[in-house]
Amino acid sequence: MKKLLIVVDYQNDFVNGALGFEKAKTLEPYIAQLIEEYKSTNNEVIFTMDTHQENYLSTEEGKAIPVPHCIRGTEGHNLYGKINRLSGGSLIFEKRAFPSSQLCFYLRGCDFDEVTLVGVVSNICVLSNAIIAKSALPETSICIDLKGIASNDVSLEKKAIDLLKSLHFHIVNE
Repeated sequence: MKKLLIVVDYQNDFVNGALGFEKAKTLEPYIAQLIEEYKSTNNEVIFTMDTHQENYLSTEEGKAIPVPHCIRGTEGHNLYGKINRLSGGSLIFEKRAFPSSQLCFYLRGCDFDEVTLVGVVSNICVLSNAIIAKSALPETSICIDLKGIASNDVSLEKKAIDLLKSLHFHIVNE
């Protein structure tokens, strides 16, 4: 079985930086374990990285979320901790919006049997990139691993999971 792990935006600014939150910190050991498992079984791991420029506050997102974060070239933009060290040799898609259009184009040419998403923020970037993956691979099992996602808003995370269930995503580790 050909599998893919997508690690969404597990960056310093979402873990311990400008938009960091406690639950995000707790994901590191589990996400690291998954990355090592996928790589050791010759399965693919892809990373997405929220990526903004110095003009962030003048963008549509910056007007809605006026907290500069994940500015290219800053420490906050880097992948967090052990995850940064484990990212070597993997594709990394920088994205300037919640979903990654590059991820969509890449996945269209692939034939994965299963795709699993982990990372942050579950109700924003994990949700939107899951939908991108399902759009690109409509006949592939797309899984959301609840042990590997987090949001700073538990109520919105629950709503996002309910929405993903209604769209026929596989929710694992409930």
